[in-house]
Amino acid sequence: MDEGTALSNTLTQSSIKSLPLIHQGKVRDIYDVDANTMLLIATDRLSAFDVILPTPIQDKGAILTEIANFWFEKLGHIVPNHLTGINPDTVVSDATEKAQLGKRALVVKKLKPLPIEGDCAWLFGW
Repeated sequence: MDEGTALSNTLTQSSIKSLPLIHQGKVRDIYDVDANTMLLIATDRLSAFDVILPTPIQDKGAILTEIANFWFEKLGHIVPNHLTGINPDTVVSDATEKAQLGKRALVVKKLKPLPIEGDCAWLFGW
């Protein structure tokens, strides 16, 4: 696969017209599903130091989602999380919209956020 093909398979911005867009962050797009749930889509956008860089990384969103799912499942018996178990494909019906989801999307509970941002240098004593 050449570089042009790889970049054409990336998702830098989702477009789910059937759901209202709540927020677009540096990496994730969040859509309103209903009063209790949201659709989170992890894109392939790359950010560093609060800047979105111009070159995406293919499948980054799917990998981020799979890593998060691993830890949510592993720690679910210790601390509750926002996962619903709802298949993201069930909240959109359009084939073009479903194609954007893949392994990069989650349907999650709407919860009150706890706004904490960490600094790796401080965390690791650099």
